[in-house]
Amino acid sequence: MGVAVRAAGEDDRALVVRLLDEAFQDDPVSSWVFPEREHRRATHHRLMAAFTDIVFAEGRIDITEDGSACALWLSVPAGDHAEDGGASGGASGEVDDAVRLREGVDPANERVERIARLTAEAHPAGRAHEYLWMIAVAPARQGEGLGTTLVRHVLDRCDRAGLPAYLEASSARSARLYERLGFAFTDRTLDLPDGPRMWPMWREPRV
Repeated sequence: MGVAVRAAGEDDRALVVRLLDEAFQDDPVSSWVFPEREHRRATHHRLMAAFTDIVFAEGRIDITEDGSACALWLSVPAGDHAEDGGASGGASGEVDDAVRLREGVDPANERVERIARLTAEAHPAGRAHEYLWMIAVAPARQGEGLGTTLVRHVLDRCDRAGLPAYLEASSARSARLYERLGFAFTDRTLDLPDGPRMWPMWREPRV
């Protein structure tokens, strides 16, 4: 039996935030943004909530029918590039988006603002594409192929429309998983200051 996927609505917000919070608590990038474990436990969900609200406003969130996994996508138009440090990682943003993100999530934590600026600067410009911002699977359901199902749900549409796709893998392991879906590493890694490495990846549509 296949996994049913639907578009999340505003009434799914709490579920999406919880999935993201649980899935990324010990992710290398989240651990860099919030290095103190107890502070991360208390604050991380605010960053996930901010990301969720941005994507609800500007993109699309897909969720499995049973609520065990979700994927956050933005449609980036041709020529769009958040060189101004917008927190939307390639979506249209104002100069102070990254500042507002920090102030709304964890005002004293400069790394909240830094990660928004660095990912925006690394985002490719030029061609329209679909941006997989985040994907989360409930810890108890990981390894069942739910994430692959969610990604393929959009990649199939990309292939039909002739659209490329982009993401930043937060670990070497996840980068290898995305390679199986047709993503390829771009020309350089995104190395967080005194922190982990991210792998920007691009996928050409399959004809």
